[in-house]
Amino acid sequence: MAYAEPRYRAPGQPPMPPRKKRRGRAVLVVLLVLVLALVGFMIYVDYSLQREDALPAGGDRPADGPGTNWLLVGSDSRAGLDQERQAELGTGDAQGRRTDTVMLVHIPESGGKPTMVSLPRDSLVEIPGQGEDKLNAAFAYGGSQLLARTVESNTGVRIDHYAEVGLGGFADITDAIGGVDLCVKEPMKDPKANLDLQPGCQTLQGPQALGYVRTRATAQGDLDRVRHQREFLGALTDKVSGPEVLANPFRLFPLILNTSQSFLVGRQDHVWHLGSLGMAMKGISSGQGVTTTVPFGGFGETDGGQSVVEWDDEGSEQLFGALAKDTPVPPEVITNESSLGG
Repeated sequence: MAYAEPRYRAPGQPPMPPRKKRRGRAVLVVLLVLVLALVGFMIYVDYSLQREDALPAGGDRPADGPGTNWLLVGSDSRAGLDQERQAELGTGDAQGRRTDTVMLVHIPESGGKPTMVSLPRDSLVEIPGQGEDKLNAAFAYGGSQLLARTVESNTGVRIDHYAEVGLGGFADITDAIGGVDLCVKEPMKDPKANLDLQPGCQTLQGPQALGYVRTRATAQGDLDRVRHQREFLGALTDKVSGPEVLANPFRLFPLILNTSQSFLVGRQDHVWHLGSLGMAMKGISSGQGVTTTVPFGGFGETDGGQSVVEWDDEGSEQLFGALAKDTPVPPEVITNESSLGG
């Protein structure tokens, strides 16, 4: 039978504290250190975000309605990519930033279904100060501010937050979580995007994923691309929010670091805003939200002979009117794959 070791003390000294209290204090100290470390890590991540004045400053903007609206942009910036990485990703060596992806995400104020709307970059829109042109031309003319102003003026929806990721960042985020599982319906080959996929379910790594969301070498061109982008974004969100990533620090922390260093956000945006966006995207990917393309009116041409996507005026007005008022999107304006020839 084991006996506890006597607790001796010198004459006149106070009694020694019970060991349970000392252990409890040690646990509290450890917890405090962990909390401080987590807070410090989040501050570092927030500090690592790139920021710019991405939203319009003043001017004739839509009213600030209920709910929260994000403008998500995938740009073709090659910043930080050496020639070897450019060749691996099939990006080419063009300079500057142009838009490859434009999405509007609405998060309801009342806890309803979030909505993600793809805005084809070849959409024919009115660009303030520039006249009619493709949506991605707004970014080329005036960067994120003019793109946001163009989206606001053509939708009537006020943008609250902005997030942009370049080509290298997109591929790095995909690789950080070990790739993304996706089922490809038909062969996809596009030498310009360095893409060669066979039908079937498979794990796409960074270069393949980038080619999948960028290619327009399909029957429906830009419309097919926005569908691929939504499909991949849903699969990416599912992977990120699953135990394979959240329970694996060797994937979780590289993901957080890659995300913070890859994203460019508005001047007033912070990591907790991105966290709220992530929760909304999880709801969308799990089927608790709405995903759609802006109602499609047909194809047209610019004065220069370039093919453009024309919006359906009545349908798009209903869709964006619902988002501006934070009301449910009418089912009849939700664009499904069959309506686009998918």
